[in-house]
Amino acid sequence: MKISAFTMCRNADKLYYPIKESILSALPLVDEFVVAIGKSDDDDRTLEIIKSIDSDKIKIIETEWDVNAFPNGTVHAQQTDVAKSHCSGNWLLYLQADEVLHEQDHQEIKAACEKHLMDLNIEGFLFQYHHFWGDYNHVVRSHGWYNEEIRIIRNIPEIHSWQSAQSFRHIADFDGKSFRSKEGTRKLKVKKLNAAIYHYGWVRPPKVMTEKMNALDRNHSHELIQYQNEFDFGDMGKLSQFDSSHPKVMGERMNMLNWSEDLNFSGRPLERTFKFKHERLRYRMLSWIENHLFSGKQIFRYKNFDD
Repeated sequence: MKISAFTMCRNADKLYYPIKESILSALPLVDEFVVAIGKSDDDDRTLEIIKSIDSDKIKIIETEWDVNAFPNGTVHAQQTDVAKSHCSGNWLLYLQADEVLHEQDHQEIKAACEKHLMDLNIEGFLFQYHHFWGDYNHVVRSHGWYNEEIRIIRNIPEIHSWQSAQSFRHIADFDGKSFRSKEGTRKLKVKKLNAAIYHYGWVRPPKVMTEKMNALDRNHSHELIQYQNEFDFGDMGKLSQFDSSHPKVMGERMNMLNWSEDLNFSGRPLERTFKFKHERLRYRMLSWIENHLFSGKQIFRYKNFDD
């Protein structure tokens, strides 16, 4: 049995993605790690950082992003498919540039891949999620935020990245561009793992968080710039505390956090006009019901998988 890991990125360094930590978190588990790196800005060091990792498991594919040919975020899915196409393993572990594995889960992941290698009814594995927000001590546990997602798939050509690369679907006779079309697709049959993805996409200096949000908007073909000032993470006191351990590879980056004084621990009103789902009354009410009456299980949620 062989396990490949794969990811895609562009401008990961300047936008504060923990891409190095993400790769390092999976290297002990996998036989190869394929990285599709889009041509980045002149002041970005992503390619240099990844080349500095001392491992012959890493395979770098240099690419060019074409947002015009793949609009509305589908360039992320297209680049994910590029990385996937260079993988040679039986199972493929997908980590986005802000997602990290905990070393305590390696054994669980490998054992599941070995156990179900010949069970073709299992097309992938589902991971739990920790969505960190603002710093490394707070997480979002809210209705409207995905608490599970597919992050291991079988290496078969008909499985493709889906929409803006959040998940995967089986797509027969894929045309190579219709990543948001449901026609001719089906959900994957997956099995839940007792393993988690540590998602650090919302842990950045406020100024860089604004730059990252605007970069995502451009990739999703949004003309209106929603974020101009330093990003307001809102009232941190309304978030859940995270009291467990982080992956060891995150230690150095966590020590670099120097924007705690910019976070709102005083309960002051939200300064930005746009509210995320966990900040809206409807979702807060649904989250309360789920957490107090359904032991945290999300109700009325959309699932892009069959489990």
